[in-house]
Amino acid sequence: MDKIKQKIQELRDLINQHNHYYYDLDKNIISDIEYDELLIELVRLENNYPQFKDENSPTNRVGGGLSEKFDSESHVYPMYSLDNTYSSEELEAWYNRVVKNIGITDFEFCCELKYDGASVNLLYDEGKLVRGLTRGDGSNGDNITKNLKTISSIPIKLKESFKKNKFEIRGEIIIHLDSFAQLNKKRKDNGEQPFMNPRNTASGSIKMLDSNEVARRPLECFLYSIVSDDIAIEDHSELLNVAREMGFNVPNYERVVNSIQGVKEYIKYWEINRKTLPFEIDGVVIKINKIDYQNQLGFTSKFPRWAISYKYKAENLATRLKSISFNVGRTGAITPVANLEPVLISGSTVKRASLHSYDQMLKLKLRVNDFVLVEKGGEIIPKITGIDEERRGSSEDEIIFPEICPECNSKLEKLESEANYFCTNYIDCRPQAIGRIQHFVSRKAMNIDGLGDETIRLFYDLGFLRDIADIYNLNYDEISKIEGYGEKSAKNLKKGIEESKLNSFQKVLFGIGIRYVGESASKKIIKHVDSIDKLAHMDIESLSSIDEIGDKTAKSIVDFFSDINNIQIINKLKSFGLNFYQKDNDNHSAKLNGKIFVISGVFESHSRDEIKNIIELNGGKVSSSVSKKTNYLVAGNNIGPSKLNTANELGVSIINEVNLIDLIS
Repeated sequence: MDKIKQKIQELRDLINQHNHYYYDLDKNIISDIEYDELLIELVRLENNYPQFKDENSPTNRVGGGLSEKFDSESHVYPMYSLDNTYSSEELEAWYNRVVKNIGITDFEFCCELKYDGASVNLLYDEGKLVRGLTRGDGSNGDNITKNLKTISSIPIKLKESFKKNKFEIRGEIIIHLDSFAQLNKKRKDNGEQPFMNPRNTASGSIKMLDSNEVARRPLECFLYSIVSDDIAIEDHSELLNVAREMGFNVPNYERVVNSIQGVKEYIKYWEINRKTLPFEIDGVVIKINKIDYQNQLGFTSKFPRWAISYKYKAENLATRLKSISFNVGRTGAITPVANLEPVLISGSTVKRASLHSYDQMLKLKLRVNDFVLVEKGGEIIPKITGIDEERRGSSEDEIIFPEICPECNSKLEKLESEANYFCTNYIDCRPQAIGRIQHFVSRKAMNIDGLGDETIRLFYDLGFLRDIADIYNLNYDEISKIEGYGEKSAKNLKKGIEESKLNSFQKVLFGIGIRYVGESASKKIIKHVDSIDKLAHMDIESLSSIDEIGDKTAKSIVDFFSDINNIQIINKLKSFGLNFYQKDNDNHSAKLNGKIFVISGVFESHSRDEIKNIIELNGGKVSSSVSKKTNYLVAGNNIGPSKLNTANELGVSIINEVNLIDLIS
């Protein structure tokens, strides 16, 4: 059973990591099919071993997480993802489930293109754009209204005759292929690095902090769905026409068909003709057209049962391998990246492709001048999937994995349980040291303003920073003399650093960067361990008894505290006044044990993350949707009406943030 539990946790960690890459960093490091296979395996294990189920599992979450750069707010209606299918057999299985649930075979489908962009949700009230959010986790999204208002195809005010009450409209931010080519030409002319593909460029653009820069990007918004209680329309296809009449940009590619054979013909047509489109798609979306049937079919925790996406397989082409570079990550992992003869795949030129790990490189036995098969399915660094055996380089030119770190020349090690080699120079290897500092100052950790990634690299190279403890011993007089800085910048930086000393033990624990101890694990640990000193003296067995802490994480914690360098850094941080124990005023208790909360709305005295932390620190659990198991709905301003209605129907107690504090005081 311990092995099953460990496998489930490893899958959750891996899927969460890929979600972070895709939604937060705008990059894919595995294909959609590989990602779905991981998710299917996790669903299978969780169903077979229900004792290991967790409401925070990625199988219960929609999309990725929330960005550290923006305030998050609740969607009025949950923003679900779509279940994926890759074959006619899977499509037939979905169709048969629909027929079984609605009890008839005579119904229409609305087939649409699946735009390859970044999902957004726009809220309109009395004809005016009120707010624009990213998909986020499906319940909450990042507020990027200011950026979205710079996109000309998003109406700020609707036509007078089509004003409605409050409704949400969903869409994708995309960049046309011609506009993307022009954008990259300008960047090349200015000596800047060209962007890799339209999807990631669009996603990264809408999450920029400078809306003036967003306005300079050639972004478009394609809308595809309205959600409201106030619009009485019978068919989804009619809803699209209403959206067009209101002034929204709804591309006219949908087709209504009355059979599954018609759906297959639509899929086949666009698989052949998608290259004629002026923008990228990665498949089609099939929806039951009649809205009454949609309501009858309802939703799972993640997907609508009345819609599914059919994904096209990624384009796979051969090109010549020139060399392999070896990159060092924050944890010391060495990642091989192939340098290729440029090849045009899916509308963009590919020059590099990821090999992900030593194990994959060993399996392929790559040589210089090999012709390798490269797959690019929206990936920022495409992937090598195989070799053309008839076009191989010389056997003498087989590329050998290095024995020393390419950054610091330290010896590399490979653990039996890992797919990668690691640099052993934990302290002085530049990418590792810089990565640890960047993690420590991030919003979900110490949240220190003024220490961005580039500033950290500059301070490291100038010798101001060598480890996270150096942050609290900076020479602000010297900093004020750096070009581009000044007394005001140095003063603001000092203020942010001093304020970070007030952060809780949980944020400090997460920030110090123990491998495998993420935000969730750090919260679990402090429910059982109230000081860093107690944690440092725990063994693997006692650590593994903590919920969600497997043997792998437990061993990592023990290894961390057995390193004298880590102990010295923690002692320095203690001397600077950081919190390494759970204080009484940290609202840490067991008063909410067994209670399930749902959070909705905007709060006056606390952020949503703070509300969530208060609940979890006191033993409660936070769920994304109201159900019979929900004990309390914590309601703020602009609460989602669907959550409020469900809570009233089920008799769930509705409280505000003051009531919540009363529960634990």
